Parts: sequence; structure tokens; C-alpha cells
Amino acid sequence: MTAAADIRSILIVRLSSIGDIVLTTPVVQELRRAFPGARIDFCTKAPFVQLLAGNPALSSVCTPEGLMGIAYDLVVDLQNNRRSRALLRGLDIGTVRRYHKRNWKKLLLVRFKLNLYGDACRSVVQRYGEALHDLTGAVTAPCAIFLSREDRDFALGTLKGSVPVLAVCFGANHFTKRYPEERFAAVIGQVAAQVPVRIVLLGGKDDIPGGERIMALLPAAVRGRVRSMAGQATLTQSAALLERSDLVLCNDTGLMHLASAFGRKVLVLFGSSVKEFGFLPWGVPFELFEVEGLACRPCSHIGRNSCPKGHFNCMNGIAPERVASRVVEHLRQCSR
Repeated sequence: MTAAADIRSILIVRLSSIGDIVLTTPVVQELRRAFPGARIDFCTKAPFVQLLAGNPALSSVCTPEGLMGIAYDLVVDLQNNRRSRALLRGLDIGTVRRYHKRNWKKLLLVRFKLNLYGDACRSVVQRYGEALHDLTGAVTAPCAIFLSREDRDFALGTLKGSVPVLAVCFGANHFTKRYPEERFAAVIGQVAAQVPVRIVLLGGKDDIPGGERIMALLPAAVRGRVRSMAGQATLTQSAALLERSDLVLCNDTGLMHLASAFGRKVLVLFGSSVKEFGFLPWGVPFELFEVEGLACRPCSHIGRNSCPKGHFNCMNGIAPERVASRVVEHLRQCSR
């Protein structure tokens, strides 16, 4: 095992996805603090390189194809799956530290509703840090994403004016993590009727139809105050829009964690997700909307493409009026 004093080069591996990678950035900062003179590289999939490219704590960001022939004193495997293990087999490595997922706890909670997490629902950030506790101590740094001037100029041009901005991140990879579009439209309509606000809908290319449906459901008088940027902005441009927002309303999605990297207050809608899995916003104020006490929840640790019970009560049980009232309250505080 390589001694801490001998560590001169470090590789961090987290191949996907947006939220998981954002949640590694506190670990990146703690490693840089602990090893100020070391080379620290980060390996991820090509679509996510842009999230890390500007991070001053990193020496370089690469894809798996760019790793061959490089030696490292320490590898921090925060993916810890078959692909990351296979990737590391061809490298000259001193020591490997791995994130322990404890999937057996997730399995027991999903299949048998046996909760062994207890009251201490530790964040994934803290669980990442457990692999390095003797080298870095506890991970307490916030998430951090570093944007280019071009991305910030894009956001400035898109969100001009002094009226508070509400960002709505309405998408998610799986159906059971998505608050229904008609309910998002109801929330937006109620909020716009009560406070001056500009609303930006954020998502990827797959979210374009959803953004169009939300826009179509809005009253004509409200539609002019809402702009859908789903599929119209790059990942880092979307991050810049989140940075310029005053409040973020979102599903359990990677954009939620991007918002936390800029210290935004986040209102989070959890359907099949539960806090025990460790994916609440890290290091920022947030409010969680969920239907507690459902016998069928959680039905999955990653989400499903349909509700296995057919009723979707985990999301349908979150009243738009309740969400809208909290959004209005927070936006009024922003206007003071």
C-alpha cells in the first residue's frame, strides 16, 4: 500500500452521470487540499468532461480512451462497477480506494421495505469520502462547478432583468422520478398569478416534448413569462442558467445537483426516490416534497418507466397548491 507521503499522482474515476459527477467535486477539493502538489486527473465519459474541464483542483480531465500508459500512485474509484474495474486493470497503480455502494441495503429497502439506514441518511458525498477518510478526513467541501465566460454571457443574455427567476427542472431519466407535466403547469400558473417572476424550463434534448406540453398547458397570460430552454442549452449553459436563478424547483435529477453547486435553494420533488439513497442536495438549503408512508415506496433505487401499481400516488399525492405556496413564499423573500 502506498504511503500518503509517497502519493504524487492521483486518478479519480466516475464515468457517469451528471448528478453523480457533481457530487464527486467535494472529494476533488478535499484531495487537492490534502495533496497540494500532486497531479490529480479525473476520468469520465465524454459527455461529462465539460462539467469538470474548468475545475482548478484538477490537473486534467480525460475519457477512458486516454488513460493507457499512465501510472498513478493512488486511484479513487467512485464508480466501482465492472466497467471501472476493467478500466483499471491495464494501469500501473500503487493503491486503489473504492466507494462502497452497499447495494444490499438498497435491495432490502426496495424489495422488502426493510430500512437498515436508520435515521442517519448519509449523503453520497459522505459515502464517497469514506473511501479516503484516513487521507483527507471528513469531506465537508461544497459541490463546485466552474463555468466559462461564454456560458455566463449566454445566461445573462437569456435571463435579463431584475424580476426573480424560477428554474424548473421538469425532466428525469425515469417516469417514476418525474412530477407529471400537468402538475408542473398548475404550479407555474399559480405562482405566476401571485408574484412577479420569470420562469425558465430546463432539460436536455429528450425533454423538448415535455417542455412543449407544459407550455401548451399554461394559460395564455402566463405563457409569455415562461421560456423553455429544454434542448436549447448545453449542459454548462444550463448550469449557468441555474446559477442566475433565484430558486430551483426540480425532480430528482442531475440538474438538482448542478443547482447545489451554485448555492441555489432547491425545492425537490421525490416520487420513487427516498432520502435513504443519499441523493438529496449537498451543502445547500432545500425543501423536500414527498408522500410519506406509502407501502410501495421506494419501488426502485434508480426509477422505473411506469408505476408498478398503476396509481403513481408517490407523485400524484403531492398537491400543486402545496408546492406553489412554498415557491411563492420563497420568491417573495427573494424580492425583499
